[in-house]
Amino acid sequence: MKLFKDFASYNEYLGLNEPLDNDIDVGYYDPPNMLSKSEAIAVDFYRISIKINLKNKKTPDKKPITAVFFNSPEMVVDEGWDVEPTYQGMYLQLSKKFIEENRYLFRTYLDYGQHEALFLTEEEVQEISDVFKLMMKYYESEKRNFNVLVSYVNVLVSLVEAFYKRQFSTDPKQYNHIVTDFQQSLIDYYNQPVSQLPNVQFFAEKLGLTANYLGDIVKHFTQKSALENIHDFVIKRAKELLLENQKMNTTEVAYELGFEYPNYFSKFFKKQVSLTPKEFRLQAMNKDWVKAD
Repeated sequence: MKLFKDFASYNEYLGLNEPLDNDIDVGYYDPPNMLSKSEAIAVDFYRISIKINLKNKKTPDKKPITAVFFNSPEMVVDEGWDVEPTYQGMYLQLSKKFIEENRYLFRTYLDYGQHEALFLTEEEVQEISDVFKLMMKYYESEKRNFNVLVSYVNVLVSLVEAFYKRQFSTDPKQYNHIVTDFQQSLIDYYNQPVSQLPNVQFFAEKLGLTANYLGDIVKHFTQKSALENIHDFVIKRAKELLLENQKMNTTEVAYELGFEYPNYFSKFFKKQVSLTPKEFRLQAMNKDWVKAD
């Protein structure tokens, strides 16, 4: 596997123009003069790559696609690529330092990896192309206006975010199974003895996804974050244990749910329910007594 630490080495490998800046690089692809087949690679920066009418030699029977692809630090493109040199496209490269200094530009989709390409409509291609023309204008200018360039970078990442929401909504059946699998994995987790609270990363790895991709899909279709879904399930399970197992004290319930410290469980429960576990159990018991009377 080849690892590229900077724009210059990666651009040379691909056959792209030399970057004009160490933190932002913008350009157009020239496939006939570029590398069309590669080994496994990884880059130590962020890339947004738009490819129009891309045809993969590994799947010759499939129609060409027009899509946005992403690379991020530590993400490995295991199989490399082998494509026909007939596509068009453009790319934006951002250093880790630049993203760290401009966190408002970071979008969770930058860490989607290979799980979810963004397929573009003709209108979306046109919008992105228009933004790239403006970015190139300010990128290649001798009197580069860095603030204006960054503003157009913000427009681009925001457009891509909006187009992703459109894609999620266009074909919900394609994504509903991810939500269902996540919810079932949560049930399965608590159908066995547990030693710790689960987190989003745990379920993402179990489903073979990145945490950001899973989180965005779950949020889009449930209107709650993946972590909120986990918390809701834990509270539901806690209530069941408190009501159905009267002999269990709150410490035992906490350990049963995977909490390391019972005090944290009590604080967590009160934050979610506005009652401590003991108060919740007592209130429920009082209601039962009233009904019995």
